[in-house]
Amino acid sequence: MKFKKNGQDSEMLSHNQAAMLAKLTTELHVLNKHRFIRMHNSVWRLVSFQFLRGLAFGLGSVMGATVLLSVLVYWLAQFEWLPLVGDWLGELAREIDPRRPDY
Repeated sequence: MKFKKNGQDSEMLSHNQAAMLAKLTTELHVLNKHRFIRMHNSVWRLVSFQFLRGLAFGLGSVMGATVLLSVLVYWLAQFEWLPLVGDWLGELAREIDPRRPDY
């Protein structure tokens, strides 16, 4: 932008700046009403949200690992014909399910 000393360019620049400032103020009001910003304005709300988020993450991790590990052990227990691993996996499967028949 060029800055000239005559009144017309100075007045136009002020008008543009005022319009931009009004637009920025409107956007700032919209942003402050956003849920994310409101939540971070309160320390207790933020701490409680993060605590619940951590509980959900921990519970999901444990449940997912349990399902994955049980499927993996079940799948590996089917390989009893492997010489070294088969005996160990067969014993592990018998520990998990004692009703399983011995071959």
